[in-house]
Amino acid sequence: MSAIEREQPGATAVTSNAADQGWVTAHIGAAGYRTDVHVRAHEFVADEPPKVGGADSGPTPYDYLLGALGACTAMTLRMFAARKGWPLEDALVRLRDARSYAADCESCETQAVGIRRIERQIELKGPLTDEQRERLLNIADRCPIKQTLERGLRIEA
Repeated sequence: MSAIEREQPGATAVTSNAADQGWVTAHIGAAGYRTDVHVRAHEFVADEPPKVGGADSGPTPYDYLLGALGACTAMTLRMFAARKGWPLEDALVRLRDARSYAADCESCETQAVGIRRIERQIELKGPLTDEQRERLLNIADRCPIKQTLERGLRIEA
């Protein structure tokens, strides 16, 4: 039984070969905001907090956007440090924004909505030189997700 069938009474699982074709799928039932997302062999849930009608069964879509940026930044730091043989023991990326996804959804038909600014903090641990730390912080800006968000993109339907 899929997560959709298990968690949403009356919902039907969507089965297709979409994952084999590179698609990420998101499925929502007839009630609530809980959305089951499938990526290759992985599943995760997005939802809204109770104050806007959700059940808080998962992060909001904006949380996932920030998570994608944070993960990409951390991975970029790790790949660069590994390639250089630098002693990066740990990297912590913190991101935040005060936007409400639910509030943006209410206004999306009449005005431009979305995150306008993201605050980012990066903490690097390990016996790195000052030059290595500075270079890693510069490399963090080369994360592909950050570049995509800053450059903008077109979504085709």
